[in-house]
Amino acid sequence: MPTPMEYKLATQDFDRFLADVATETNLGSRHQAYTTTQAVFLCFRRRLTLPQAIAFAQILPAMLRALFVNHWDANEAQADSWDWDLMRAEVKQLRVNHNFSPDTAIQDVARVLRTYVEARELDRCLETLPASARDFWSGITPPARTPPRTDQA
Repeated sequence: MPTPMEYKLATQDFDRFLADVATETNLGSRHQAYTTTQAVFLCFRRRLTLPQAIAFAQILPAMLRALFVNHWDANEAQADSWDWDLMRAEVKQLRVNHNFSPDTAIQDVARVLRTYVEARELDRCLETLPASARDFWSGITPPARTPPRTDQA
């Protein structure tokens, strides 16, 4: 069997993906887009069980799949909160002194990712995951949380 084109073109596709993330997030370089993408992947991966994460990785293009599983500590405790404010802050914590991820990083990376994966495969995979996982990759910015009212009106 010949080498699949997915592997032959992996570096070119990955470079294009990072360029698109840089554009979508208004970042200045592919290096910044790499950190943002990695941070979004780690944030998502922490909220999945091992089988769920492996299933998700299977639908990613080769280099994104490699980034998703890179330096994986399978013994890391699974995060249980899908709180958007918490996840936004978590994305910004990867290489904090070199991380320029915008508040919309998760949604920005999600919109770009949807142009690089087979939509039916992604949707089929996400259907097996919690609803919060589907929201994570929807590409839609959730409404800002409104602080509770303190007046008694």
